[in-house]
Amino acid sequence: MAQARVKPRRESVFAIGASPARAEPRDWGRFEVFAECLLTGVWIAVASLGVVTYPAAFAAGARHLRRRTAHEGGGWRDFAADFRSASRGGWAVGVGGWIAVALVRVDVQAVRAGLPGGPLVGVVGLFALLGLAVAGLRAAAVWTPGSRWRALLADAGRRTVLDPAGSFLLVGGAVLTCCSALLIAPLAVPVLGAVAAAAVAVEERYRRR
Repeated sequence: MAQARVKPRRESVFAIGASPARAEPRDWGRFEVFAECLLTGVWIAVASLGVVTYPAAFAAGARHLRRRTAHEGGGWRDFAADFRSASRGGWAVGVGGWIAVALVRVDVQAVRAGLPGGPLVGVVGLFALLGLAVAGLRAAAVWTPGSRWRALLADAGRRTVLDPAGSFLLVGGAVLTCCSALLIAPLAVPVLGAVAAAAVAVEERYRRR
C-alpha cells in the first residue's frame, strides 16, 4: 500500500507556532494600543494647559487607556467628562506639585551657593520630588469618578514604598519624557500617553502580585 505523502507544514514568518491569520490580529492589537497611547498623550498635554490641571489630565488619560484595553470603548467625550470630574479635587494636587517643584528649586540654589549642608538638602529634596511624582502618577492611574484625591495619594504613597520596582519603572518613564523634551520638544507631547500607560501597567502588576 502506498504511503500518503504528508505535506510539510509551513511556519509563519511573523510568529513561531502561530498561523498568519492569528498573528495579524495580535500584531495589529499591539500597534493599536501604541497609537492610542500617543493620542492620549496629546489629550493629556491639551488638558494640562491649565497649569494646575495636570493631575486631572493624567487621571482622565489613564482611565481612558483602561477602558480601551478592556475593550469598553471610550473617546474624547468620555475623556473630557472624566477630566471635569477629576479636576474638582485635582487642581489642589496640581498646586501642591508646583509648590514642591519650587521648594526643590530653592534647594538647588542652596547647593549652587555653597551653603553648609546644601548638597545633602538638595539630594533629599530631589528624591522627595521623585517620590511625590511617582505617587501622583500611581494615584492618577487608579482614579475613578467619585474618588477622593487625598485617599488616592495616601494609598499611592504606600504602594510607592512597597513596590520599588514599579516605582523605578515610573521614574524611568518620567526621565524618558524629560529627555524627549530636551531633544525634540514636540515628541514630549505623545510620550505623556506612554507615561500614563506605564502607570496603569505598574498598578495592574502590583494588583496581581
